[in-house]
Amino acid sequence: MILSTLCYIEKDGKYLMLHRTKKKHDINKGKWLGIGGKFEEGESPEECIIREVKEETGLTIKSYQLRGIVTYVSNKCETEYMYVFTSDDFKGNLIECDEGDLKWIEKDKVNTLPTWEGDHIFIDKLQRDNGFFSAKFEYDGEKLLRYELKEY
Repeated sequence: MILSTLCYIEKDGKYLMLHRTKKKHDINKGKWLGIGGKFEEGESPEECIIREVKEETGLTIKSYQLRGIVTYVSNKCETEYMYVFTSDDFKGNLIECDEGDLKWIEKDKVNTLPTWEGDHIFIDKLQRDNGFFSAKFEYDGEKLLRYELKEY
């Protein structure tokens, strides 16, 4: 089982996205993702997202909102439980990321980028409203077989 976080950092109608291009043997290779990563021992979701954003971008998020929890089930890797955050309050300057290229992308263009099919579903939810959600995505390789999205 994997625990992770993901943050969609917002500025001027754009999300900061990471194009995963630099790591070898990366299940996300070639895909565009929000910013985040796996928990370290003893971390809370909040501690994890603050650390991951700083490590990958150089930015310090000053406030953030937990928007949802996503469960990924796949025949290719362990089940992953991911806490999804948004933030529009941060400081600092972008650094070079060792996992790929960082780029500010217009929010309405994000779902045109290559990403996981399930990400399109919850990104749409993030853009529609500020409510909380829970989602479960079941994959066969990179193909989305089925999903559930519950909105609160």
